[in-house]
Amino acid sequence: MAERGTPAPEGYDKHAFEPFALTVDLAVLTLRAGALQVLLVERGQEPYAGHWALPGGFVLPAESAETAARRELAEETGLSDVSGLHLEQLRTYSEPDRDPRMRVVSVAFAALLPDAPEPHGGGDAAQARWTPYDTAGPLAFDHEVILRDAHDRVGAKLEYTCLATAFCPPEFTLGELQQVYETVWGTALDRPNFRRKVLTTPGFVEPVPGAARLTGGRGKPAALYRAGSATTLHPPLLRPPREGPPT
Repeated sequence: MAERGTPAPEGYDKHAFEPFALTVDLAVLTLRAGALQVLLVERGQEPYAGHWALPGGFVLPAESAETAARRELAEETGLSDVSGLHLEQLRTYSEPDRDPRMRVVSVAFAALLPDAPEPHGGGDAAQARWTPYDTAGPLAFDHEVILRDAHDRVGAKLEYTCLATAFCPPEFTLGELQQVYETVWGTALDRPNFRRKVLTTPGFVEPVPGAARLTGGRGKPAALYRAGSATTLHPPLLRPPREGPPT
């Protein structure tokens, strides 16, 4: 592999191909007011001025796509440190006509925030807001496709990884963890069965000694847990089948 800054091979014409831009787009998801919500920005410039879109921006010459994604995430949320947040590359979107300005290839990321702050909006965004996932549309560019893909990815990963804890604060109740599953999957879960599966899955969660939280009910305070050392679930925690008419 050639070192960075090495001259191009003799006879190579870097202008032989039409240039294109590289951007990052972020599907930033959180739980607020008992609903799955997504961070949206109102575009302040053309194209799609005044339309809502996922946050993102162009990758700068000295940046990797992930570095650009973390920069954009910090700008839009107002968080000074995003290093501990869950951020994963989703896929690349490269349809030739996805941006009317020029050929733009986007590397999309999914980010999960616990206790999400009020968004600030950065760059050319006129404003930013948290919006319930079910009402987040229509969106500029192909951002509805990106958002749907992010939701599908997160929903699937809840089954076989410990990703659900990324939606939770550092210390959480099993009821709060169950709410993550129910909100992302859009289905109710049996409480005793969920509790049994979580507590018998090695490394999924670990108790916080002596800690408890009042939950508003008449019973005793709920015990607090934190994320365990595991990254995958054995066995997986499968979502219940959707009910529907016979086929």
